[in-house]
Amino acid sequence: MIHIENLTKHYGDVCAVDQINLDIHKGEILGLLGPNGAGKTTTLRMLTGFIRPTSGSIRVKDYTLDEYDLEIKKLLGYLPESAPLYHDMLVYDYLDYVANIRGFERNEKLPRIHRLVDLCGLSDVMHKSIGEISKGFKQRVGLAHAMMSDPEILVLDEPTSGLDPNQIAEIRGIIRQIGKEKTVILSTHILTEAEATCDRIVIINQGKIVADGSAENLKRSAGGKYLINISLQNADSDSVKRGLEPIDGIIGIEPFDEGGILDVKLTCRSSADLRRDIYNKIKQTGWVLLELHRETKTLEKIFRELTKEN
Repeated sequence: MIHIENLTKHYGDVCAVDQINLDIHKGEILGLLGPNGAGKTTTLRMLTGFIRPTSGSIRVKDYTLDEYDLEIKKLLGYLPESAPLYHDMLVYDYLDYVANIRGFERNEKLPRIHRLVDLCGLSDVMHKSIGEISKGFKQRVGLAHAMMSDPEILVLDEPTSGLDPNQIAEIRGIIRQIGKEKTVILSTHILTEAEATCDRIVIINQGKIVADGSAENLKRSAGGKYLINISLQNADSDSVKRGLEPIDGIIGIEPFDEGGILDVKLTCRSSADLRRDIYNKIKQTGWVLLELHRETKTLEKIFRELTKEN
């Protein structure tokens, strides 16, 4: 649905986005992750036509941004990080104002506003001034604004920034509901948010894409190393090292004696899961196995490894 090729943006000598290539498919919720200054917002602003790229191309459906920017904008709904709202207006008056700007006829306008009020959970604040409602409700009003023309693609820049956990959960639910019908692209640096909300995650650092896939695929493919932790009784450090070192794929053995229980951290490098080999080896000894589990690499750790300095 969206094809981005060699997208680049320079601000003077600073390269904010560097040769990005990305295909975004219809009906998916894509999360663009990265630290502050990674190029997320710049990428979204180029995608929505707010700024022009230095080089590269963007195609949405059959339209290229260079030739059909107005047609592309009609397909998009965009919510910037700070929703641009008129704080002295009532929520209802503001949505009515947006509907008028969008060219809705009178018989179309009210049903559309009511639909968005239900979707975004705004019924309790419709007759309150925007300046008086919480930031969470302001984000919902901004989301309703972005959705007013029923766009095929929704672009959200840090939609949960500054919200409390309850508000984040509510916005997440709304995004998941919208994602059943539309393509959603959102930027965030909240890893748990991306993992809970997005079908696919793209991690960007210093203007470049450094990872692309579902959260589970990123966890499985990261690193090439993983840890297995075991707890044993009737075992000592030396015998455990001698017994487990011959297993192909184990590259590190760190035992810790905890007063009768030997905890062992095994560093493994193998495409295969070594837990079966480790268990079979323990069965051949007099050791008592109390625990054996493989550590799952968290998205946070992957993110830190991919975006750390240097």
